[in-house]
Formats: sequence, C-alpha cells, structure tokens
Amino acid sequence: MDTALLVRRLLNMYDLFDFLFLGMRLWGRAKVFRRRMLCLWLLLLGFALVTLALSDLFKRERDNTYQKPGPPRRPLQRVPSPPDLDVIVDSRDDALEFVVDLSPLNSLQEDQLLFVRSTQGTKNPPQRKATYKVLLPVTNKHTTPAPPTHGEMGKAVRLHLKGADRDKELSALQKYGFNEVVSEKISLHRRLPEMRHLQCLREKYSESLPSASVVICFHDEAWSTLLRTVHSVLDTAPKQHLREVLLVDDLSQHGHLKSVLSEYVAHLDGVRLIRSTKRLGVGGCRSLGAARAAGEVLVFIDSHCECQKGWLEPLLERVAQDRTRVVSPLMDVIDWQTFQYNATQWPVKGVFNWRLDFYWESEPQLQDKDPSSAVNPVRSPALGGGALAIDRHFFQSVGAYDPGMLLWGAEQIELSIRVWSCGGSMEVVPCSRVAHLDHHHLPYRFPDEDLLQRNKIRIADTWMDDYRKIFYRRDTLAHFIRQSESPNITERLHIKSSLGCRNFQWYLTTVYPQLYIPQDMPGLSGELYNVGTGSCADYPRGQGLHGGSMKIAPCSGTGSQHCDLNSEGEVRWGPMGSLCLDTKGEHVILSPCPNPQPTTSRLQWKFIKLSGQLVHQQSQLCLEAVKDGGLPHSSSVKPKEVSTRTSVGGLFLRPCTHQPRQQWHFEQLVAPKGA
Repeated sequence: MDTALLVRRLLNMYDLFDFLFLGMRLWGRAKVFRRRMLCLWLLLLGFALVTLALSDLFKRERDNTYQKPGPPRRPLQRVPSPPDLDVIVDSRDDALEFVVDLSPLNSLQEDQLLFVRSTQGTKNPPQRKATYKVLLPVTNKHTTPAPPTHGEMGKAVRLHLKGADRDKELSALQKYGFNEVVSEKISLHRRLPEMRHLQCLREKYSESLPSASVVICFHDEAWSTLLRTVHSVLDTAPKQHLREVLLVDDLSQHGHLKSVLSEYVAHLDGVRLIRSTKRLGVGGCRSLGAARAAGEVLVFIDSHCECQKGWLEPLLERVAQDRTRVVSPLMDVIDWQTFQYNATQWPVKGVFNWRLDFYWESEPQLQDKDPSSAVNPVRSPALGGGALAIDRHFFQSVGAYDPGMLLWGAEQIELSIRVWSCGGSMEVVPCSRVAHLDHHHLPYRFPDEDLLQRNKIRIADTWMDDYRKIFYRRDTLAHFIRQSESPNITERLHIKSSLGCRNFQWYLTTVYPQLYIPQDMPGLSGELYNVGTGSCADYPRGQGLHGGSMKIAPCSGTGSQHCDLNSEGEVRWGPMGSLCLDTKGEHVILSPCPNPQPTTSRLQWKFIKLSGQLVHQQSQLCLEAVKDGGLPHSSSVKPKEVSTRTSVGGLFLRPCTHQPRQQWHFEQLVAPKGA
C-alpha cells in the first residue's frame, strides 16, 4: 500500500476520533448543564413552596393572635385518632328549620376544623384568683334594672377606661357587649362567694339523682367567658350526676372557636363539641343539643355563666320528684363592665308583660312574713333562658323549642306558656345559684329588625287566644307585620291540640293571676295625647317604680306609651298595667296599683269627653301638661313662683280651665278585630 495513502487514512481516522471525542465532550457538558438547570429549577420550586407555607403559617398566627386570647392555658398536642369530638351536624337531619339564612356554610372551612379525640380528664392548672365584690341590689320589685341609655353608657365607660387599654376595651365592648379585657384577667376557675341561705347548706339530696347533660349553645362567644362557663360547670357539678357537657356551636365565625377550641376541648373529660351547618338561633341550637344528649335531665345554660357550688343537685332533686317540672336556679348577675358578682335577693319569679317582654320580679318582703320561704322553691309563671333544667323525655314530648322562633327573643316565654298549659309546671329553686353575665347591648344586629316581633306574633297567635288583641295594641309594629303576613303555626296548633293543652284564660286565672287584664275601652285607652303641647304622656325608662314623675314627650306610635282608664277610675300605665297615675303634691307620678285591694280615691280619675279634661277625683283638679321650660296656666300661683317650680316640665294638677294644655285624647293606635 502506498505510504502516502496510509498516512492520509490514518489522519482521517484521527480526525474522526477527534471529532467523536469532541462530540462526547460537548454532550457531557450539555448533560451537566441540563442537570444543573434541573437542580436550579427544583431549588427555586422548593423555595417557593417553603415561602408559601411560612406565609400561611404567619397569617394563621396573626389571625389567631387575639382570637384566642393568649394560647391555651397549657400545651396541646394533636392526637391521631378517629374523629369523635367534633360532630358536624346537618340540622336538616333533625328537622330543624330556620327561615332566615344568616351565614353560608363555607364559614366553617377554616383549616377544615380539627377532629381530635377527647383525652383523659386532665384539667388546666389553677390561675391566679381575681378579686371581686359581692353586691346586693337595693330592694326593688324588678331585680333586673332597665338598660342604661347610650349617654349613661358612654359616661360609665369613660370613667372606667384608663391608660393604654382604653382602645382595646372599647373595641371589645363593641364586639361582645361587655368588657372582655377585664374578663381575660380573671381565672377560668374563679370561685364565686357562698351566698346561699344557711338552711340550703344543711339540705341532703338523694344519691340516686338522675344524670344530667349540660347543653351550652354559643355563637361568636368570647374565649374567656365561654371557657369559664365550661370550667365552672366541671368544677362545681358532682361527677356522679354530670353525664356530659355538650358545647353546641351555632355556626360561629370567629377563628378561636374553630380548631383552637377543638384542641382545647379535646383535653376536657366528658365534654363534646357539636357544630351546626346552619344558623339555628337559641331554640334550634338547644333542640339540636337535646337530640344528641344522653343524660336523663337536660340543663340548658347560656355561654356566659358561672355556677355556684351545689347548684346542680337541687335542680335534679326537684325534677326527679316530678318529671313534668321545669326548674331554674336563682339567677345572680355578673356586671358587664367590672365582672363583679351581684347576688340577687330572694324570693324571685319570672314574669312577662303584655308586650311579651320577660323580666325577673323580686318580692323580698315575702321572706319577712314567712322566714321558712327562704329555701322553698317558688312557682313561677315563666322562666328565663339563662339556665333551666327539664326532663329530656318531657322536653321532647311537649314539643321541644318551637323551630319557627327566629334567632333569639321570647322563646323562653313561649316555652313557659306551653309547659304550664300542657301539663307541666315551673319554679325557681333558691338553693341553686347561677350567675349570668349582663350585657349592656347586643354585639350584633339582626339581619331583620322585625325578627323579635315575628317571634312574639307566633306566641300570640298560638297561645293567647282572644287576649292577643291586648298584645297587638301595645306592640303596633307586630300588629302591622301581622296585617301583611301570617305565621305558619299549623304544627304548633297540632301539638296544642294533641296534648290537650289548656287555654290562655286558664293560664291567666291559675298560673298568672297577678297580671292585670286591661279593659281597653274605646275612647278610654291608648296614647294619652295632649292638645296644647302636641305630645303624649310619658314615663322615662330608668326612673324606677315608686314615685317617678310623669313627663311629656313626643308620641312614639309604638304602643309603649299605652294607658288604660278602667271602670275603677284607675289610669293604668304601660304594658304591664301594674302602675297607676298618682299624685304627690301638685306633681303627677306613677305608683304601684293596689292588687287585689280596692283602689283608693287618690288613684281615681274621671275623663270628661266633651272638654277632654282628666279630673283627679280626690282634689277635683285637672291634669295639665307642661313642656320643659314652659309655664302652666294657674290662677292661684304667681308667674315667678311657677317658673321656678315647674320649668322642668311634666304633668301637674291645676285648677280646671279651658286651656289646651288641659285637653286630652286617648288615641288607640290599632284596634285588632280578629288578630
């Protein structure tokens, strides 16, 4: 072979190998480059995921910074076990319907709620005990004072708020209706002072009392007040009688009532948490809890209460003796601003007026007449909703809570009338005391301002028979709502018929004879309108029930200024009809009407329709209206003297003249015919 040709071929092969080697080097570099680029992308992706996770964690911590007022009182760990604590209940399963849809279901979705198992009965370490004062209210027919006006409220708040906590307290006050900053400084295990009668301490109760399920419904309740309620029950109820505590969440929105509450409750023995998928209101929420309860006796307690030692046994004893008996503890008061404990004076019973407003009425003078009454239960025409105990089977058989009652308001009156009318009874047990947190205002607004009236309409149309006319004359808004729409009460009327319930006449005669039945005669009842001033007779709220002066004010048109001149000559004032137009010197005041004694001449009036004058029978003087700063007509009083004595305004007795300020009309705002 030619040497030159061989050399040329060798060179070509060398070039080929060199080319292949170069290609292999380039391929290796590209592979390394691709590997490095892949690692870089993976690193960037991992960094993004970590950033998102951290931001979500920080967001949750920020959302829960106050929502749970401080972390739970001891560390909590998630327990990987089957979900048996939180029970999310579709309320339709229990045939609980709520007409107004208040909140969407997605409000439950904060971290999808945490399901954890309730662990052994370990309790939180006791916190520092806060100081408090025991306040005994001044003897008054009404133990629950009238709510303060906004001006009074603002003054009280300004006096109390000092320093850096001022803004925080105002914010909490607006959110919850009480001073949550003070509440947070009080131990969850606060012990109330002993205020029971000495004889109560000597009482012995059966060892075989029925078991109790305590049902605590809540909606957006503050952390401290809700947990203090739970611990108060656990710390004071004997374990052999307490079957369980059922916390029923009525679709709360606040973050601390979701997974944080679930984790906390997981460490409380005997406590279960139930969540509704729709807003039910007080009655529906309690009926939901009752449907899941296992105890023989249901004890309903508001989510802002504190129980005294020995509160449960007296209630169970009374129910055990008569399974149709519904009982309430003596309700003490926790001040909304200072959280001081106010002991209620005994005896007390629950009552309501013709506008279907509930309140507690105290008659401590009865104890002076009969010392043995200090520990005797008192039959009560109605019971409040703060705390009550009822046999579980009787509760279901009598119709539970009316599912047509919206949100809250007057449901305790409906239950009270139904229990009494359908074979049961109600009483207050003085040896059982539970303190209820007083709210100075509602922290939330109704989606419909007429909800309360609609609840009352259901009561009137279902249970009051022809007496509902008296209600409609004193609540004109309810009357006009009723004119435009009728409640669907078919199911409740069926219960009323099937149980053989008695009529409202029986209830008034047998259960609540103290309630005055107005005569409401045409032309002699309604708003007392004054021609000369163009205003109506009025009695400002908060003046008390003994000796308060009548005023003159713009006519409200709501029925709250309703009065009734009856055949006895009494001018009965207000929705209760228990106060009469009276005199103190020249001033016209209100004082309690005699009941059942016959009326005195000092309380008798005569209306002259021709002249429109209202004549006081004893003095033969006429009722005259004076606006603030005005001068009444009087031939017997010098102008200078009148100016100093009556410039405040109000109602006075004056010699009868033809002055327009002495001309009156009874204006009946509504006259219901059949409803």
